[in-house]
Amino acid sequence: MEIHLWWLELDLPAKEWLRENLEAETVPEHVLAAVKAAGGEVAAGSLTPAEWKFIETQSEFVD
Repeated sequence: MEIHLWWLELDLPAKEWLRENLEAETVPEHVLAAVKAAGGEVAAGSLTPAEWKFIETQSEFVD
């Protein structure tokens, strides 16, 4: 599922962690679990470059 579809369902603590740690090579298990619960997919313990770009440029900070 594309990030713009699951981002809205992601819990706020996970969104904050992802915004504060852009392009992290590894993402903590609690954040990965939140991504999966929201409908996202995780490969190799992190997000795709396109997903990181979305978080950096298009995710709104008013949730």
